[in-house]
Amino acid sequence: MRLIFAGTPEFAARALAALAHAGHDIALVLTQPDRPAGRGLRLAPSAVKALAQERGLNVSQPVSLKDEATLARLSALGADAMVVAAYGLILPEPVLALPRLGAINIHASLLPRWRGAAPIQRAILAGDALTGISIMQMDRGLDTGPLLAAESVAIRAEDTSASLHDKLAELGARLIATVLSRLERGELSAEPQAAAGASYAAKITKAEAEIDWSEAAPVLERKVRAFNPLPGASTMIRGVGLKIWRAGVSPAEGAPGTILEAGAKGIVVACGSGSLCVLELQRAGGKKLAAAQFLAGFPLAAGERLEFSPKTTI
Repeated sequence: MRLIFAGTPEFAARALAALAHAGHDIALVLTQPDRPAGRGLRLAPSAVKALAQERGLNVSQPVSLKDEATLARLSALGADAMVVAAYGLILPEPVLALPRLGAINIHASLLPRWRGAAPIQRAILAGDALTGISIMQMDRGLDTGPLLAAESVAIRAEDTSASLHDKLAELGARLIATVLSRLERGELSAEPQAAAGASYAAKITKAEAEIDWSEAAPVLERKVRAFNPLPGASTMIRGVGLKIWRAGVSPAEGAPGTILEAGAKGIVVACGSGSLCVLELQRAGGKKLAAAQFLAGFPLAAGERLEFSPKTTI
């Protein structure tokens, strides 16, 4: 099948690799422009661009798909389908209508739940037991198009956004390859999404990742996992910014934000209900450390208070 592929991060790169491996004719790869990255803020290519160049594929990095020249170029490719995965640009209706089979999106949730930008993080935050991949025919709405396929994945108690991302990326890559094969053979038709159960996965903000110790411990433990690796669940002590990367829930009670215990087994901090046992953390300018290692260089004592501050940066 002759394809246009549109995607940007590692999630999309895995799908591109699967389609190339399956022998599809990838006529063009669309991806976001290079962005500053790393401590030196040097321009770096997206994961999709890096893979496409490695495979010798044609790459384009438009800032918009709305101009006539871009539309004409895409039309001239004569693509059977456009596969879209975490691209980051809006696809105008004329672009969606160009390929014979339309534009097909790989979305990291079980639609209609968690339409939008941050489905992986929102599923963890909500305490969902299941998530998955939906392959849908794109329309003018936000993740509202009819479904071609969906497959579920269990969210395990230890899953972070990073680990769940990797599982879903692999599933998405496998499922899109299967869907295209079945479409090519005429074995698949799209079905409308369920009318009930729709929810919106808004983009994650740094302010959301600031820990409010008056919340219940299970809520905060989910935040730690949902915001790992980005932006990181944040707090402060003695004016020093901290990020918490791994934690558990304890039944111990106390005034919210108060350290109840600090030792080899972790740093136990009272919450609005129960307490959070911090197992891995990082101070501003430092490395991620297990609690015992952290305490060796930055001692904390029972009775000290962690602060809520929207200005924490690491």
